[in-house]
Amino acid sequence: MAGYSMEKDEYLKRLSRIEGQIRGLQKMVESDTYCIDVLTQLAAATKALQSVGLGLVDQHLRHCVRDAVRSDEDGGEAKLDEAMSAVERLLRT
Repeated sequence: MAGYSMEKDEYLKRLSRIEGQIRGLQKMVESDTYCIDVLTQLAAATKALQSVGLGLVDQHLRHCVRDAVRSDEDGGEAKLDEAMSAVERLLRT
């Protein structure tokens, strides 16, 4: 079971809003909207995606990693390594 399962509907709503933001960006570019306005909306969409990512990391640490550490030290270490890799990927964006 995924750590975010309890909040899956909330994540789906947020992702749908982000999808709408991306469609809005496409329309802005198609209609030759002023560059700074497009960049402002792009930054907002990026922040929204980062927020979802941070929420997923939080849920992963609080559920998947915590449970793995409690049940199996080696499995817990592997989950911690996996979580750190995910955080590193998020920070590179």
